[in-house]
Amino acid sequence: MGEGKKEEAEAAKAQVAHLKERIGVLSAERVKVDDELHSILMSTPNMPADSTPVGESEDDNPEVRRWGTPREFDFDFKPHWDLGTDLGIIDFERAVKLAQSRFVLLAGAGARLERAIINFMADTHVKRGYKEWWCPAIANSKTLTGTGQLPKFEEDLFKTTTNDLYLIPTAEVQLTNIHSGEVLDVAELPLKYCAYTPCFREEAGSAGRDTRGLIRVHQFDKVEMVKYAKPEESYDDLEAMVEDAENILQLLGLPYRVISLCTGDIGFSAAKTYDLEVWLPSYNAYKEISSCSNCVDFQARRANIKYRDPENFKGSRFVHTLNGSGLAVGRTMAAIMENYQQADGSIKVPDVLVPYMGGIEVIEPIA
Repeated sequence: MGEGKKEEAEAAKAQVAHLKERIGVLSAERVKVDDELHSILMSTPNMPADSTPVGESEDDNPEVRRWGTPREFDFDFKPHWDLGTDLGIIDFERAVKLAQSRFVLLAGAGARLERAIINFMADTHVKRGYKEWWCPAIANSKTLTGTGQLPKFEEDLFKTTTNDLYLIPTAEVQLTNIHSGEVLDVAELPLKYCAYTPCFREEAGSAGRDTRGLIRVHQFDKVEMVKYAKPEESYDDLEAMVEDAENILQLLGLPYRVISLCTGDIGFSAAKTYDLEVWLPSYNAYKEISSCSNCVDFQARRANIKYRDPENFKGSRFVHTLNGSGLAVGRTMAAIMENYQQADGSIKVPDVLVPYMGGIEVIEPIA
């Protein structure tokens, strides 16, 4: 090989080496950019529906309707935390000893009432067509990412000492991810699921808010509803889900109102949300007891949940997912205690719960 050819060959080798090095640098940069883009996308909230009211805060949430009339007392009523202590059915002090503040210890009729409420709610939803599930109280990060709790809200979660496992903040996490990575048949839709689970939340940033009683605690019970729906029917399914939650409150005879969350107050994963607020005499106000949301295809994209409808389109498309509290059990118990209290300090048990309480009609003060 002539001298000129050798120089050309060496130059070509050097250029190839430079290109390989450049490809390596650019590949690393691409991975970094992809990671940054993924992080941005995973932290970007859902788009609100056109029907979601525009507003900046909870003060801008319009009221949709009310049911029932708040009770007028002819005696000095007690807040539920005092009622529970006086009746010996809630022990806040020993709960602190066992765990820390914002945990609850129920005893006797209090424990039985909690269990009665759970069973009543689950049975009622099953009668209205929901399939009941019993779910793990622990979820991995992929599952929590699917529903939108991760990565943005990690500080609100209880993380276990085992890597990648968290205590669930709601059964929505498990019920929505049951079909993650699956393709459903259109004939199955809508799927209606419900489950009772304990729920665990750090409540970061809530210091000083609702510090007494059962309203804001680190561990609470909840019966959750989840639906997988066809996109063209999901908003009708949301209205039906709200009615299912309202049905529980109406059967319990608890006054409530329904509000529509505005764009400044709606949750991360939701396109449209209704909150149900129950009347609590101790607050002289309505307090949230259920939140029902249509997440459209936001969670389905993250969890890769699709459906087939061969008569209308080729391939598969993302389902719409909905979730709603049916209801938060501790807050329901607080509402029952306050609204059904009697002048002698006893609590009348709502009629629908008497069979679940073994026939007990009144929770009496300890003699």
